[in-house]
Amino acid sequence: MLPVFALVGRPNVGKSTLFNRLTRSRDAIVHDLPGVTRDRLYGKCRRGDKSFLAVDTGGIAFDLGEFDAPIRRQVETAVDEADGIVLLVDARAGLTPADHSIAMQLRRSGAPVWVAVNKSEQLETELAVAEFQELGFGPPVAISAREGDGVAELTQAMLRDYPAVEPVADDEIPTIALAGRPNVGKSTLANKLAKSARVVVGATPGTTRDSVSIPLRFAGRDLALIDTAGVRRKARVDGALEKFSVVKTLQAMAAANVVVLVLDAAGEIGAQDAAIAGMIADLGRALVVAVNKWDCLDNYRRGQIRAELARKLPFLPDCEKLFISALRGMNVGAVLPAAVRAYAAAYADIATSSLNQTLAAAVAQTPPPRVHGHAARLKFAHQAGKNPPVIVVHGSRVENLPPNYRRYLARFFARKYRLQGTPIRIVLRSAANPFAPN
Repeated sequence: MLPVFALVGRPNVGKSTLFNRLTRSRDAIVHDLPGVTRDRLYGKCRRGDKSFLAVDTGGIAFDLGEFDAPIRRQVETAVDEADGIVLLVDARAGLTPADHSIAMQLRRSGAPVWVAVNKSEQLETELAVAEFQELGFGPPVAISAREGDGVAELTQAMLRDYPAVEPVADDEIPTIALAGRPNVGKSTLANKLAKSARVVVGATPGTTRDSVSIPLRFAGRDLALIDTAGVRRKARVDGALEKFSVVKTLQAMAAANVVVLVLDAAGEIGAQDAAIAGMIADLGRALVVAVNKWDCLDNYRRGQIRAELARKLPFLPDCEKLFISALRGMNVGAVLPAAVRAYAAAYADIATSSLNQTLAAAVAQTPPPRVHGHAARLKFAHQAGKNPPVIVVHGSRVENLPPNYRRYLARFFARKYRLQGTPIRIVLRSAANPFAPN
């Protein structure tokens, strides 16, 4: 499982800026106004051959304002979930009594803590970190979350005791995670697929508290099935037993090769379903959608659910959509074959010569749009990764290609090679001009 690191500190010390830099995203809102972040925000990060999950938290204040108590509860949950903690402090504000109070709370957690002295750009490093030595967490690291200075040294220290994430070989056991909201039928489906009562099933949402791995044998090969805890909206997550659900589910999805997104046909496809689907897409996992409790619907409602799938989850890759009843066993036999096909698509090998022919056909069918009077020239392509497939396209003026043309190329490659169920990453590279001066 991926290690989890919580970013903790006073308001406005740069936690969200660091989160965005670590995740290479803009998922966390950044503003000079203290207190913008109130909930926990999770993101997957990769540095070299190591990966981890970062958790952005709200600033811990002590003025007993309206949101202070809920924010502190969110921070406490993040600290409980974390394998390590990054305490952010402000080099320009210096060491404050609030920093001391937060450090005292973190010391009780027992988790390792790294002190990151943010906003230290243009300051003498030794002077910037000197006064923070007295927090007692080892040598502080001077960083600039905004500029990126010192962040590599910080992550290197955080990940020193964690092994590299080895790429999954084709002959290793495929791992399939069942993910979705609470009470959509994941555990019932897991038991049907395992052909035994391996997982406790109950009508109360949240019966499954942790990710449960179940070994299976299918079509002459070993599989690992992971039943995950349901992901609720943060406002509905409370109690010591439930607060690990989100991070455990994220870890299980990140460790899986294929995710089966289980939806509840008896209710509408809502914002939480879309949020979980977005997590799967961000992780780049192969995907199968299983719409459960299909036997409960009449034909009119079935048509509505099919329309909702297209309207509310348009960002998902082309994948198999199965309509099942886990309780009655209806169409459950189609789940594992679909997952295995998605796994094969995620690990497909594509010859470079074939990719170049397909790229030429894609460009001939729909040429790149002209931007400022010039169009990109796409010259050749090669595969650079699997799970998901990564296709690097080389050419000139590729920086002018709009996102919708990248999506067009991804769809074109997916149709050509029948890569159903896996996203395709298109990476653009400017071809070097051999006649350009050095």
